[in-house]
Amino acid sequence: MTSTSDEIYDALIIGAGPSGAVTAHTLAMAGLKVICLEQGDYVLPSDYAANFDMWELVARGHWAAEPNHRRNPADYPLEVSDTDLSPSMYSAVGGSSIHYSALWARLSPSDFRVRTLDGVAEDWPINYTELAPYYAEIDNFIGVSGMEGDPAFPEGYVPPLPPMPLGKYGMKAAESMNALGWHWWPHANAIPSQKIGNLAACARWGTCTQGCPEGAKASFDLAYWPNAIKAGTKLVTGARVSRITVDDTGAATGAEWIKNGERFQTRAKQVVVCANGIGTPRLLLLSASERHPDGLANSSGLVGKNLMLHPNCAVIGYYEDDLESWRGPAGSAISSMQFAETDKSRGFVRGSKLHACPTPGLMFSGVDAHRLLPFDQLWGANFHNVIRDGRSAIFWAANIDDLPEETNRVTLDPVLCDSDGIPAPKISYRFSENTLKCRDFTVARMTDIHLAGGAKKVIPITDLQGEPGHLLGTARMGSDPATSVVDEFGRAHDCPNLVISDGSIFVTGGSANPTSTITALALRNARKLVETLQGGN
Repeated sequence: MTSTSDEIYDALIIGAGPSGAVTAHTLAMAGLKVICLEQGDYVLPSDYAANFDMWELVARGHWAAEPNHRRNPADYPLEVSDTDLSPSMYSAVGGSSIHYSALWARLSPSDFRVRTLDGVAEDWPINYTELAPYYAEIDNFIGVSGMEGDPAFPEGYVPPLPPMPLGKYGMKAAESMNALGWHWWPHANAIPSQKIGNLAACARWGTCTQGCPEGAKASFDLAYWPNAIKAGTKLVTGARVSRITVDDTGAATGAEWIKNGERFQTRAKQVVVCANGIGTPRLLLLSASERHPDGLANSSGLVGKNLMLHPNCAVIGYYEDDLESWRGPAGSAISSMQFAETDKSRGFVRGSKLHACPTPGLMFSGVDAHRLLPFDQLWGANFHNVIRDGRSAIFWAANIDDLPEETNRVTLDPVLCDSDGIPAPKISYRFSENTLKCRDFTVARMTDIHLAGGAKKVIPITDLQGEPGHLLGTARMGSDPATSVVDEFGRAHDCPNLVISDGSIFVTGGSANPTSTITALALRNARKLVETLQGGN
């Protein structure tokens, strides 16, 4: 039996991750009546894996990045038998920002014009200049730490707080780049270098990807949700949305959802989907109706297609000096855009962003990175040597610009279901030839950096299954309803009253960590939605 309230909200938001948090705060601050449904719960910082002595082992269970391994009550399973890369995500207030390392990178101006510049994919319907004010507003709200003047970006990119200290490993990485004559710059991090708002100053725990016990990392459960709730947003946790409802005209009217086995229906003037690049197309496909037989907002047939996962690669290098590589933050000290733009002489288009990081825990940097060694070299005294090596390591990693392809997609699995009997998403994803060429080139360049710095041992790591959390492109924006799902403000072309505001609306992925762009887009979309709800266009 479904319980339906007579209450009608101005906006119903599905998903309490970064984009949902920004949307809720923006609408509530404008005096609108807002409800957000989140299938996960609020996470307590005291429960983070980093609070335990054996935190690296604890992190591989309840806190694991991949839902099929984690299997928390809020998770839904993924059918991944047809994918080269198993996606990661986290169901909670704050979404996957609970897990992210808080690298805060913007897309480059060229990322919005890939079709024009390189003849591949499609151009975005907006450009960098249009999005820049929204980037800056989010930066200032959460207290991004960084340094202005990066020559890889246009003037006007000014992080509000000073950068994190480079530390010994960052200085070594910078010296290596200088020796090669390659670009580098202190990486911006969504971690305040001094207390701001709800966030503490970074205490350099180095456990960012498993949640910050200090309360410093700008995960959006801390950075935005307290403000959104104070402004009047109603946040319902443990609420799994099963479908978006529509009226006889095909316009969105609200959502049906399940909590503790009980079914509910909530009505709203506008529905905003912020369920990530896998959850959003899943929900749109689940919401097929007589007016939308192929799925909600799917007249183009592109819902679920063009999935981009940002295949990661890394090369870890071990040095003679003690680089204090256990010090946080776990994000990057420096980054490089040296190879981010297209150079067709390399044999592929677009490129990658490189970032130098500390070792992600001694257990990973020691045992995992040495897993190709004979077992007897990981036993007894040698085990201690391997762990000790982790103090002197640099983890050069990269995001590969993962171009959209319609064959990489999210569909509904005909057999697998979640705990409420709702069909699970099936992921179909294969590395393209362009992606593999870019990855091989990037691994070679990161190896060059380590060798230039005098590393005594270099180990490439290209099979980080379950690590990428960048779920992009499956409901992309555009001006033409035949070739896109939403317009430049996230409004569905063929479903009035439906807005999508997460990574699924990306046209291309770029090589930047995407949360900065996801939240800037969400802020821009929410401002337009405020105008609509208050009587504008």
